[in-house]
Amino acid sequence: MALPVRAADVEGSSDHPLVGRYDGSEIVGYKTTEFDEANLVEAPFSPTSTNGGAGFKTVEGHITLIYYTLPPGRSTLEVLRNYEEGLKAKGFSEVFTCATKNGSCFESGQPEGGYLLGQAVGDPLSLPKLSDDYVHNWFQEGGRYLLARLDRPEGAVYAALYLGESSSGNVAVVRVVETKAMDTGKIRVVTAQEIGSALADTGKIAVYGISFDFDKDVIKPESKPTLDQIAQLLTSEPDLKLRVVGHTDNQGGADYNLDLSRRRAASVVAALVSQYGIAAERLASDGAGMTQPVASNDTEEGRAKNRRVELDQIDQGGDAPDGSGGDPARSGDAG
Repeated sequence: MALPVRAADVEGSSDHPLVGRYDGSEIVGYKTTEFDEANLVEAPFSPTSTNGGAGFKTVEGHITLIYYTLPPGRSTLEVLRNYEEGLKAKGFSEVFTCATKNGSCFESGQPEGGYLLGQAVGDPLSLPKLSDDYVHNWFQEGGRYLLARLDRPEGAVYAALYLGESSSGNVAVVRVVETKAMDTGKIRVVTAQEIGSALADTGKIAVYGISFDFDKDVIKPESKPTLDQIAQLLTSEPDLKLRVVGHTDNQGGADYNLDLSRRRAASVVAALVSQYGIAAERLASDGAGMTQPVASNDTEEGRAKNRRVELDQIDQGGDAPDGSGGDPARSGDAG
């Protein structure tokens, strides 16, 4: 059962009603996402896998992520047993549980560092920074884990509990994924006419309808309607030349994001040439990485705006307009 919010809890936070909190804990990090995916540990995993691969299950739905500091003098085993009892009382069934010190979290069956379980949270360094390095400082002495599932007519609920042990105190990370159908009908594909008008007005346009596989330069099939419109414009205006520029959010290193943005832009150019017969000499590609945000990277909404493909018109002299962003074409997520 959820306890009243304490004065020490971060503003706007609350316990998840299906999970609650261990008595005396304080919320130090809190985030909810209406619809996203999460990788949850469901079986022993490889120490080289930080958040995906064998031993992980990908689930989609409404996600609640809560970071708690635990009261002093309470072991992670005691906290784990209390959560097990509470979840069972609410109808949850246990999917997987393990401890790093006895090796049950890992494919090898051998004890490994607790920080490996901390890394499996998936986003350990940005929410929250309890110290300079959340994983190593708060999972330094070991960790325990529990994954439980509740089946409901409206969709399954997964509750993942990550418990970290350290000389600075113990912590609990609770991630709850309430599976559900994603809201649909939200994507309006930008038209060739709208792209052409924006290019005529400002010389550039930000397009959000081209999506990529996570961390890759592979264009997703759902990007085809937007590519169709870009190709239609290029076909109807044979003198038009475009530079495709990729942009990312700030998740990951600057050099890596720069390379990723360049590869994604090149993939768009390659698709327009190979699938639509657009002459290669009419197209160029480049990437800006995370250097030209159009919104704050502190929220998922802002990061989504920063993940985009921009079309810049190349004039007869070979120059594209300065700056970035352009008029936003609301047609999806650039991935």
